[in-house]
Amino acid sequence: MSEVSRKSVVDESCVLVDGPWTHRFVGANGSRFHVVEAGSGPLVLFLHGFPEFWWAWHDMLPAVADAGYRAVAVDLRGYGASDKPPRGYDGYTLAADVAGLIRALGERSAVLVGAGAGGMIGWTAAAFHPSLVRRLVVLAAPHPLRLRAGIFADPRGQFAAATPTLKFQIPRYEHVLTRDDAALVGYFLQRWGGPDWVGSAGFDEYADRCRQAMRIPQAAFCAMEGYRWAFRSVLRLHGYRFVKLMQEPLVTPTLQLHGELDRASLPRTAQGSSRYVRAPYEWRLLDGVGHFPHVEATDLVLGEVLRWAKS
Repeated sequence: MSEVSRKSVVDESCVLVDGPWTHRFVGANGSRFHVVEAGSGPLVLFLHGFPEFWWAWHDMLPAVADAGYRAVAVDLRGYGASDKPPRGYDGYTLAADVAGLIRALGERSAVLVGAGAGGMIGWTAAAFHPSLVRRLVVLAAPHPLRLRAGIFADPRGQFAAATPTLKFQIPRYEHVLTRDDAALVGYFLQRWGGPDWVGSAGFDEYADRCRQAMRIPQAAFCAMEGYRWAFRSVLRLHGYRFVKLMQEPLVTPTLQLHGELDRASLPRTAQGSSRYVRAPYEWRLLDGVGHFPHVEATDLVLGEVLRWAKS
């Protein structure tokens, strides 16, 4: 384990990594977001998943910028160096964060690329703010209603796959997540990643960075709140309204990429998402890839993102 991971005190500066990009802070939807950007041109906005932070896109940003785009990766609400308010982790607010960011960045629309939990937010942002999302690319993210159906209808499949995140409902579970230098974050990356990536030379460094970012004060609590809302909202009126709104098919052209070895969101759960899109839609299953296609098969995903952005 790297020396950085063993430090007992972690603050937000650990995510301000130098590189061929610029760090800055942007106010949107009542919160302050840390964004990392490179290049100029049409906006491509990247949303990371759990248990990651903006670093999920560090290889993608310079390459997308070189292709003639303004590539921006954000630390989602509650993660990394972005604000960590105690509330606002419901689907409505997270989608409004994306809409606010696009406007705050001075753009009228964006190509949205989301992975895992960020992909779920991408689906929601495109549904609730269609004029702001020009094109959508989702990685390892079934449509939210497909995921919900899978958890309830597929007990041996998607329900079993979701069991680790269902434990997030346990009060104060964030202390479990951050115990032993956030060892559980490393476990999630290992369990959900494809074997080729998990066994690669760069895996430990990537896991170390994610473990460190999750130990920023309040980050673990905030990261779990989105999962807690998704579960609790099933029994609440605003959750019922959310489902009704999400049933309206998307008018945004959507590309869905999914790893065939994804053990967090099963391919069979994701595959029926096309029923929620009435715009042009493509599905691609990625051989030998797990839940993190953007870091497991970066070149392949980069090519698909650029193809979709240009088409």
